[in-house]
Amino acid sequence: MDTHHMRICIAGAGAIGCTLAARLGGTHGTINVFARGATLRQLQRNGITLHDLDGTHCVRVNASDSAAELGPQDLIFICTKAPALPAILQQIQPLLQPETIVIPVLNGLPWWYFHGTDGRFAGSAIAAIDPSDRLSTLLPDRHLLGAVTFITAHSEAPGIVRCANPHLMILGEIDNRLSERLEQIRTTIEASGIETRATDNIRDQIWTKIIANLTSNPLSVITGATLEQLYGDERLSPLVRQLLDEVLLTAAAYGARVRFDPASIMEMGAGMGAVKTSMLQDFQRGQPLELATIGEAVVELAERAGLQMRTTRHVLALTHFVSERQRAATPPAQPH
Repeated sequence: MDTHHMRICIAGAGAIGCTLAARLGGTHGTINVFARGATLRQLQRNGITLHDLDGTHCVRVNASDSAAELGPQDLIFICTKAPALPAILQQIQPLLQPETIVIPVLNGLPWWYFHGTDGRFAGSAIAAIDPSDRLSTLLPDRHLLGAVTFITAHSEAPGIVRCANPHLMILGEIDNRLSERLEQIRTTIEASGIETRATDNIRDQIWTKIIANLTSNPLSVITGATLEQLYGDERLSPLVRQLLDEVLLTAAAYGARVRFDPASIMEMGAGMGAVKTSMLQDFQRGQPLELATIGEAVVELAERAGLQMRTTRHVLALTHFVSERQRAATPPAQPH
């Protein structure tokens, strides 16, 4: 693979997608972005502005709402929210060629979690995410490169993003090989200023991110609390610790090796500062929540392992209630 002339596309121009496009565009040349609506118009007029710890990055991108117009790509980052995944995978089919590498940058459990490995549930689907195997049909495993992204970004406006913490991505093949293409993609991303690591067990990293997401995201919707409040406030942190213990037990049931002890996880969460979770940001914008991948899928795996996750179930039920109440109170959008 000629990484110097690689055709790179970001599918989804939210906070994470714009962060990747801005950083990659600064070192790799023009990045293609698949976007729609007001965001597309903003990107076509003004490009992307990213404010992060390294300063301000202003880049022009080739933005379009037509995958056919963008044409086949060598590397695609899927940066939509999980509820939009079936639609986006259908729309990007013109971007795919036999050797295209696709990196889904998503929160929670991926639909391919049981693909590419041996074991009791090898090859099985996760009903909460992909009950009919539609995602696997739209995106065969040969295209996939697993990723866990630790980027805390928020959109101030379409195409304008701010990040207050360091960027980190961890990449891994879904069959745990340390392949040549894995190293090529790692070095490409690393050159953009994003710390990028390769691993021979991407699922361990997935559980680490799930622990962060599941202990903070749903509860933030119920309470409106920031990360430092969730993990540090004496009224909230005991509940967060209960969630943490449940998800750690589920991760252990699937052989995951989590590097951090519970006290360290709580301390790191509180140290993130007055940051709103991505789910709280989605809730405040009236957008669908990623409860299936972050919550229900984990509960499904717990059930397969004979675990209950009682506190997690209660918090997820409350989050659904709050979200449904908001939707019922919000009048439907009028067509333009």
